[in-house]
Amino acid sequence: MAPDEAHRAAARGEILLVDIRRPDEWSDTGIGEFAVPLDLRSDGFIAGILAAQENKAQPVAVICARGVRSARTTLRLVEAGISPVIDVPEGMLGSRAGPGWLARHLPTVSYPL
Repeated sequence: MAPDEAHRAAARGEILLVDIRRPDEWSDTGIGEFAVPLDLRSDGFIAGILAAQENKAQPVAVICARGVRSARTTLRLVEAGISPVIDVPEGMLGSRAGPGWLARHLPTVSYPL
């Protein structure tokens, strides 16, 4: 899913958009508007996603810096029984998949929130 599509879907509550980067990365760039910041490395990562979901059927979209961590995390979430899971492969900074959230001039919120 492209960042602009993820932003619109998260705004409408159609997906739970999760920024899986580290807190220092959130501080550097901000967090995408409507995204929930959950550090992928935290012990409570999966529990945090489950708590943030409006319901178990709500798709979870994951975004990181450049799409590498988000691609790997989609597998981890499916293995944990969370589905559907959507990757935002452009990430915040862009990748081969596209320019990314920031280059698309999508809104961010400052961290800490």
